[in-house]
Amino acid sequence: MSTTQSDRLRGLLEPLVHAKDLDLEEIEVSRAGRRGLLRVIVDSDEGVELDACAELSRVISEKLDETDAMGEGEYVLEVSSPGADRPLTQHRHYVRATGRLVKLRLTDSAGGGEVIARILTVDDDGLDLEVPGVKGRKPTARRVEFAEIAKARVEIEFSRKDKKEEEA
Repeated sequence: MSTTQSDRLRGLLEPLVHAKDLDLEEIEVSRAGRRGLLRVIVDSDEGVELDACAELSRVISEKLDETDAMGEGEYVLEVSSPGADRPLTQHRHYVRATGRLVKLRLTDSAGGGEVIARILTVDDDGLDLEVPGVKGRKPTARRVEFAEIAKARVEIEFSRKDKKEEEA
């Protein structure tokens, strides 16, 4: 997708997404056979429900029908929330992942390597983490600055209870 089309679509869609109290995470335009595919990824601090995606899809579709932002050809519109394996790239992603287990790949200047830890708190400069203990040892605290993170992603935990389940 050209930068111009991307910027135009972002300018067109961002107000619609924000009106639904959601964040526009990503816009992706690609080809699916003869048709184009417009994938719009949205998120919020509370997550995104299917009904919100369906309603936003209707609103976006109506707006796109009024413009030529997608050109003359046929296209498929897909509105969804980010997958669990989405990389953490912005401050709000880390805030939303507080309490979750993450895998961080550190920059060479920070010693490189990977750290798997639970995010305890997030501030403007970095993360306070709890690194799980190995072989029965107690967890340890660790501080990682954002500048030291080359790549980050939430680790899927199948046996951990959700905060809502713990409060019940």
